[in-house]
Amino acid sequence: MTRRKITKSAPERTKKSSRKKISTFPADSGERFKKLVEVMARLRAPGGCPWDREQTHATLRTYLIEEAYEVLEALDTRDDSKFAEELGDLLLQILFHSQIASEENRFSIIEVIGQVYEKMIRRHPHVFGEIHAKDSAEVLRNWEMIKAEERRKKGSAVSSKSRPASILDGVPRGLPALLAGFQLTRKAARVGFDWHNIDGIFDKLHEETKELRRALKNGKSAEIEGELGDILFVAVNLARFLEIDPEIAMTKANAKFAGRFQEMERIARDNGTTFDNIPRPEMEDLWKDAKRNLRFRAKAN
Repeated sequence: MTRRKITKSAPERTKKSSRKKISTFPADSGERFKKLVEVMARLRAPGGCPWDREQTHATLRTYLIEEAYEVLEALDTRDDSKFAEELGDLLLQILFHSQIASEENRFSIIEVIGQVYEKMIRRHPHVFGEIHAKDSAEVLRNWEMIKAEERRKKGSAVSSKSRPASILDGVPRGLPALLAGFQLTRKAARVGFDWHNIDGIFDKLHEETKELRRALKNGKSAEIEGELGDILFVAVNLARFLEIDPEIAMTKANAKFAGRFQEMERIARDNGTTFDNIPRPEMEDLWKDAKRNLRFRAKAN
């Protein structure tokens, strides 16, 4: 298989901008990046690292996901050094996959950079073209329409014998359910299918809660599952409307619960017992104590 060639760079096809170019890169940035690419190639070459040479796209899947979540965790710490380090680890995963593809004459990191560069130019006609966007909502609507047109041109839209192209196309099937729901509703909202205000979402949440209660009385597991799913879906919409990523919010909620529960266990040990031997009513008191202790420590720090 022959390696694909990058298309002509976008600036050569667009009008010259009168805006002053702003560069935030040191003069040796290109050389630094080249050296990093060469390090990855050396690790994969004969005589390189045995572990790196054994890896495939499939074996690296877990690491790609892990590094992405570690970037999010570092972001929350507000430690710039840690944040930069984790972004570097994520970049390394991109280089790793690109190197494997390059060895198979499919594409290289140059094609990866070229394609995203072209994409950013193409999807920002309000910056690099003649289109005007009055606000970010219009930018997002244009973005979705441009993406749909790109898929049509690439032939990704299925034939007339099957399902036609949809605004919702492009949401990966392997996403966690909360994140998938977030992406689906965000795409729909960008073309105007959304609540007018947050009150409508709360009304819908109340409606779905009542339907779940009715399903519980009927006792049919499939109906209960469906109604519970509707509640979660509305909650995802609420998160999106509030501009909060539900996956990140849930991750933080999990960490909060784990921290409080472990504090309850610590208090129980200090009292000479184990948590599972404490009567249920007393667990509520421990929960309140745990919350108070953690708030106090947080303020002290």
